[in-house]
Amino acid sequence: MSQLTRTVGRAFLGGVAAGGTIAAIGAIRRSKWAADLERINHKGDIVSLAEGPGITIGATAGAVLGANSPAYAAAAATAGVTAGAVGLYDDIADSKGEKAKGFKGHVGALLKGRVSAGLVKILGISGAGLAAAALIDLENGELTDDRRSRLRRIWNVGVGGGVIAGAANVINLFDLRPGRALKVVTLASAPLSRPPGAKSRRATAAGGANTALAVSAAAGAAMSEDLEGKTMLGDGGANALGALLGLAYVARTGMVGRHVALAGVAALIAASEKVSFTKVIAETPVLRELDELGRTKS
Repeated sequence: MSQLTRTVGRAFLGGVAAGGTIAAIGAIRRSKWAADLERINHKGDIVSLAEGPGITIGATAGAVLGANSPAYAAAAATAGVTAGAVGLYDDIADSKGEKAKGFKGHVGALLKGRVSAGLVKILGISGAGLAAAALIDLENGELTDDRRSRLRRIWNVGVGGGVIAGAANVINLFDLRPGRALKVVTLASAPLSRPPGAKSRRATAAGGANTALAVSAAAGAAMSEDLEGKTMLGDGGANALGALLGLAYVARTGMVGRHVALAGVAALIAASEKVSFTKVIAETPVLRELDELGRTKS
């Protein structure tokens, strides 16, 4: 395949992800469910959660279109759609006052005989992450490689699933101000969207690069209205973008890389329990300027 053909193909893929996102958000905002997706943001303004399911549709469609095998397409659909769906479910539960907060809240609800929406989200994204990681390793031949012990193969799938689920959670942690999570997604997508070299031995590497490209394009398409405070990702959109980013990373790296990434996302999640990311950003000049860039309503 020539360089020109690859460039045109990637441009088309980005166009599908961006166009699909814009079309889906517009359709949802015109639907009968539009009012149910309206929320009050930190400034007291009305903002629509239509961006969440819209960006899930656009990014996932792009990731599936850019897959280089049926197994990778299934992995992308599983990660993107499941994370987006259970995240949206959590968003809806939150509007009804049914949302338990934190791990203690989920356990407390379970002890009272109620399965919290947050717990459904955690289990759903974790299960989708494991399934997607297994499909990636199956495609790469790692899951059926008899030279490795069965325990090691299963462990590697578990770590990959943890990266995908953890990335979904991390992006959600940044969705507290207009445009912030989308900027984080855009920055994280950049190195992952670079086409793999000819010497890459991972069969799924090209699919991972295309997934990151689709995520970046979808984020760019939603950026303007998010920065203006008209729409927001919510758990649904943030979880979907994070899960797809995690999938892109898992598709491009091996066991060591997965362990490093899992340690990183675990550290960020643990830090969020003790430290306010918003406060850190506000107190760091460079981060504050980047965070406020393009925002019309801070």
